[in-house]
Amino acid sequence: MATIKDVAKRAGVAVSTASYALNGINKVSQATVDKVLKAAQELNYQKNGIASDLKRTKTNTIALILSDLSGPYFSELIKGVQDVTTSNGYDLIACSSVGGDKSTATKFLREKRVDGAIVLATNISTEAIKASAREDFPIVVLDREVANPHVIHVEVDNQQGGYDATKHLLYKGHRSIAYVSGPLDSHDNKERFKGYKAALAASEIPYHSRWTINGDFTREGGYRATRTLIAQQNLPEAIFYANDEMAIGGLQAFSEKGIRVPEDISIIGFDDIQLAAYVHPPLTTVRQPKYEAGSLSVHLIFQMLAGESVDQTYKLATEFVERDSVKKR
Repeated sequence: MATIKDVAKRAGVAVSTASYALNGINKVSQATVDKVLKAAQELNYQKNGIASDLKRTKTNTIALILSDLSGPYFSELIKGVQDVTTSNGYDLIACSSVGGDKSTATKFLREKRVDGAIVLATNISTEAIKASAREDFPIVVLDREVANPHVIHVEVDNQQGGYDATKHLLYKGHRSIAYVSGPLDSHDNKERFKGYKAALAASEIPYHSRWTINGDFTREGGYRATRTLIAQQNLPEAIFYANDEMAIGGLQAFSEKGIRVPEDISIIGFDDIQLAAYVHPPLTTVRQPKYEAGSLSVHLIFQMLAGESVDQTYKLATEFVERDSVKKR
């Protein structure tokens, strides 16, 4: 039986693009829609993964479990999930994971109050996810890999994004580059850090632990981490912040001390949240396909509920976005 991945390959498009076309979401051109529909017809692809074909005994509801409902990163992800669920007659419940394995969100998993779940919350344990997932209750995780046949892993290529950001700073002539990290247990942070170190190694630049400091993925954390670097009175030439929120906090810390970006120090973020283009200076960053990750995750849940075969892991490409926070050569 053909899957959406087969259709995407035949049409020469990304899986997320094929999902938009098959679900009637107005995110791609009519020419692309026609190409995807033609490929689906040639492969005899049946949209039996779509909600309208599922048993009516279901709740017709998908849960989206996030560590923070208010963060700017999450809005596009939620929109991607919402567009696909709505277009298929499904409801969406978005809930916070505050409380971890004792949270209401975990109850949704354990008690199967919805038909499937998408999890982006490191404080929901892997054990709780493994215990909840089953054939008629598929789970997509966005922040880790879980060894379970009913759990699918969707992520962006964080390691490549981290490599590209660091390589850009090196290309601009910087040789001392700090890394302001997210939570140390974060899968995304670990992958971005790997990319950072790989880029240094490729340019034969030694890694120094003194240039790595935790900022916990928050604006306040980035502000504090930057203040700490400033207090050392030995600033690097550039800083790669593991997300935009921390980079924006860093901009505030530099402004308070009269340190100019990019004249005195270059910085790069990660995510490309909406605010990144409007801070001063506009932030050079790595864009990750947040909307696409959300929409693809729901489509995969529908496929699994319909008994279709899907891959265990999907990796989406990042895109480097150059603005004005890195010094010109």
